[in-house]
Amino acid sequence: MFGGTGIGYAVAAAFARAGERVTITGRREKVLTEAATLAGARPVVFDAADAVAVEAALAELPDRVDVLVNNAGGNTDFLDGGGEAGLAGFAAAFERNLRSNVVSAALVTHALRDRLADGARIITVGSIAAHTGAGSYGAAKAAVEAWNVSVAREFGPRGITANVVAPGLTGDTEFFHGQLSDSRREWLIGNTMNKRPGTPDDVVAVVTFLASPAAGHVTGQVVHVNGGAHLGK
Repeated sequence: MFGGTGIGYAVAAAFARAGERVTITGRREKVLTEAATLAGARPVVFDAADAVAVEAALAELPDRVDVLVNNAGGNTDFLDGGGEAGLAGFAAAFERNLRSNVVSAALVTHALRDRLADGARIITVGSIAAHTGAGSYGAAKAAVEAWNVSVAREFGPRGITANVVAPGLTGDTEFFHGQLSDSRREWLIGNTMNKRPGTPDDVVAVVTFLASPAAGHVTGQVVHVNGGAHLGK
């Protein structure tokens, strides 16, 4: 499970409180170690978008996986500070979002394919941006949804489900890295039907349902958690 902060941490903490053995992963050692201590989880530090790093981390990852939550990613455009100029810079920035959001989930899932228990659950965190647009980030999250269909089909005969949980605006996360203006935030809230931002606990509730035995016949789906800002149809 990827989860040092925000939604990932909230999911990890919820599983740990339920008595599950939780492993959380991420690139930032200090953040991950502190989160693991608070949540009652075991940290494994590596870059999920790097195939060599994923393979090297396999020895530290569980031999059996009942629930895999892919939560790596985020909009890397917020971290680039404008990035390089020109077409090469545009291509590099585009590729960073694809690697961070799609390749990371695909690599870890593929690496753990033989450790997934029959009847396991694969849950990947997507985004409303797959449907409302957000440049390369939106494109990456749309790709996550397409990839999830293939995963659900591949693992379905083993009773393993694969679903995407797609949040909208969610508070108490590092997603915007301080770059969300008050006016933009108000506009995003105004687009919801219940006139509030989501919370990590809203997402946790859906993730824990999809991880439960009750969701055994729900697979290949995108479950939207956005207060009605986008209607999944």
